[in-house]
Amino acid sequence: MAAESWIRCWGWGRRCPARPGLPGPGPGPTTPLLILLLLGPVAADITDGNSEHLKREHSLIKPYQGVGSSSMPLWDFQGSTILTSQYVRLTPDERSKEGSIWNHQPCFLKDWEMHVHFKVHGAGKKNLHGDGIALWYTRDRLMPGPVFGSKDNFHGLAIFLDTYPNDETMERVFPYISVMVNNGSLSYDHSKDGRWTELAGCTADFRNRDHDTFLAVRYSRGRLTVMTDLEDKNEWKNCIDITGVRLPTGYYFGASAGTGDLSDNHDIISMKLFQLMVEHTPDEENIDWTKIEPSVNFLKSPKAQDVA
Repeated sequence: MAAESWIRCWGWGRRCPARPGLPGPGPGPTTPLLILLLLGPVAADITDGNSEHLKREHSLIKPYQGVGSSSMPLWDFQGSTILTSQYVRLTPDERSKEGSIWNHQPCFLKDWEMHVHFKVHGAGKKNLHGDGIALWYTRDRLMPGPVFGSKDNFHGLAIFLDTYPNDETMERVFPYISVMVNNGSLSYDHSKDGRWTELAGCTADFRNRDHDTFLAVRYSRGRLTVMTDLEDKNEWKNCIDITGVRLPTGYYFGASAGTGDLSDNHDIISMKLFQLMVEHTPDEENIDWTKIEPSVNFLKSPKAQDVA
């Protein structure tokens, strides 16, 4: 059974023998985009990577096809992106570069989980490197811009893996992972490291590690979870877990990166999308999920206290 390959990871949980996961809360009514209040860490289900649930049409896996050419099946890339036999390099460790890679196919899964194997590394010392990687699930694709190499005022979901603190007045330790949901009305403020549009985030020491680094993004029935495996311990560590998120189907997965006066190598080794087999109510099944507006239905901005 599909559900039998899910696993339960409680906070810092080790990847454990497979057992059924529990569905998160269902999506609420469509509302204007609201910034959520993160109430605290809760448990998250992470798949065990069972290949029977892998959606190859939305996955980037070695051996890559098209090495040495300017295109590859199922994925488009642009800007400074280069494809090698071992990784997709979005930017080299050089100034003023930006690159991206985008899936050809829109994703019509209501419940999914993306595992990303990535590497950020370079010659720059502490706070002399930048800027980071963005992972996307958005309406538009292949549109370069100022937000980690992709467009601002996007529609959809972004996960930012930010390595450089532009606003040193904020009490935040970098590298830092944050989440943003946008219906096109919000602009990402680089000068504030996206502070005012961030839903939630965590410090994550993923730069210049001498072992593999992974990130998992799970979206199911309105619940968005981000976990990391950065310590070479085969364990997921909870980073972000929020409810009330509404994302449509039919958007595209992608990754982008940018450098400015400071730089790094930003590499994607793999992006693996898994389908989550989740039961929905009849009312949920009757929704036209392609027409849903990206939104977050929650109490208030977690940053409101900072400006009160």
